[in-house]
Amino acid sequence: MTAAARLAPIGAKVSDFRQIPDRPEQGPRGHLSVLARELVDLIGPQPGDTVVDCTFGAGGHARLVAEKIGPEGTLVAIDRDPVARAHFQEFAAEAACQTRFIASEFSLALKALQNEGFRASALYMDLGMSSLQVDAAERGFSYSHEAPLDMRMDPRQSLTAEEILNTFSEQQISRILRDLGEERYAGGISREIVARRPLRTTSDLVEAIKAGMPAAARFGSGHPARRSFQALRIAVNGELEAVDAALPIGWDTLKTGGRMAVISFHSLEDRRVKRFFNDLATGCTCPPELPVCVCGHEPEAEVLTRRPISADEDEIAANPRARSARLRGAIKLEAGGEAR
Repeated sequence: MTAAARLAPIGAKVSDFRQIPDRPEQGPRGHLSVLARELVDLIGPQPGDTVVDCTFGAGGHARLVAEKIGPEGTLVAIDRDPVARAHFQEFAAEAACQTRFIASEFSLALKALQNEGFRASALYMDLGMSSLQVDAAERGFSYSHEAPLDMRMDPRQSLTAEEILNTFSEQQISRILRDLGEERYAGGISREIVARRPLRTTSDLVEAIKAGMPAAARFGSGHPARRSFQALRIAVNGELEAVDAALPIGWDTLKTGGRMAVISFHSLEDRRVKRFFNDLATGCTCPPELPVCVCGHEPEAEVLTRRPISADEDEIAANPRARSARLRGAIKLEAGGEAR
């Protein structure tokens, strides 16, 4: 299926605006978006701006942005999860701005926007897994609920966690756990998984993980299955590949002076975002022994976060998921290294 065929835009101009909730970062069923106000402060949306939300989820960030850009502004929401589309319909009915939804993995959606000649004033990504996905026990994202081994963010795709666990080789599974979950005991866990095939449910997987770890490791900090579930989710959904593809495409869609912000939840994502922004902000790349610059390379970005922004203790107390969140941002410079 082509990227264009996978896009499902929905346009809506709203004239009868309803009041945004007192806590606009709070979405359906009390869902709280992480670092919502910090993200909005970082991208600085203004009335009439065009903003892209690459990972709409339940729309907590989008509600705050919509307030800022107003009826002349446009918010383009992207998400491959069909649950997010349902939340978008609710959001669009009360949003104080024009809206559009694209049902797709965000790197494909951004490429399609780029092909349209689309340009954004600001763009942001909230990477990883939504708590709405975790709370949907039947989707198999959580080690705390008995469920089929699914883990697909887009139910239309064919690859599931069950297929990986029951058909991939021991070496392939070990590599996934080690590289995507930074799991210290990847070798022992992968051997146990293969020995117990077929695995059908999340509890089957949890028991295999525990059996593949030393006894002392099962009682350390955090749930012993946390890293393995993270690794499998990333592998099923191709999350790191999507981030690597989306960052440069998203940057290219920004107008000069536009801002990009990214929230990540583990080191694999955060390292990619940090390196991407730092590379854009780098000027001359000539060897240090040359007396003058001959490469002519000029910085394309000014990094807005010398260190990533983290949640404060109040937010962590209200939303424990925020503990691992890291927010980084950059502004796009004109040729010659000037911000507009």
